[in-house]
Amino acid sequence: MTDVLTDEVLKALAGREAELFSAVYQEFAGQVLGYLTAKGVADPEAVTQEVFISVLPKVGTISGGVSGLRTFVFSVAHARMVDDHRRQSRAPEHHEFEPERDTRESGSAEAEAMDRLAPREVLALLDVLGEDQREVLALRIVAGLTVEQAADVMGKSAGAVKQLQRRALITLREHSVVKEYVAP
Repeated sequence: MTDVLTDEVLKALAGREAELFSAVYQEFAGQVLGYLTAKGVADPEAVTQEVFISVLPKVGTISGGVSGLRTFVFSVAHARMVDDHRRQSRAPEHHEFEPERDTRESGSAEAEAMDRLAPREVLALLDVLGEDQREVLALRIVAGLTVEQAADVMGKSAGAVKQLQRRALITLREHSVVKEYVAP
């Protein structure tokens, strides 16, 4: 590997900070990024930028030419790598959310009661309700429509559908067959 940055180039760029910073960055950024990636840094690109933010203001004060500069750059990179590993060890582990493994799901009381009742009992219970209330429960619970969708189907407002559903569920809760299944 041939170094583009030599001691002579460093001396020639003295006093021209922008060009010196550019030359140092181009010479070492790829190597620093590779080093940080190989050492398991969580975000090697960000840490590479941190390294050069620390190194570049001090480039003019470093002695030893390119060799001294390389030693200084990788000393800073090593220190940032150690900092990152310490930060990772203190941070909690992050895992992707897997909905199929989430067991914190529970059904509503109405759904449990409906599951426990035999289909004939359900039909008998629905006979207690008015036609609109039966329709709302069929659309909302059985068909799984939203309030707005049920309102569109029935030609009613969303507020009317909510009221019909609320009244139907209250009526069902008060019915003696449902009281057996629903805890007080």
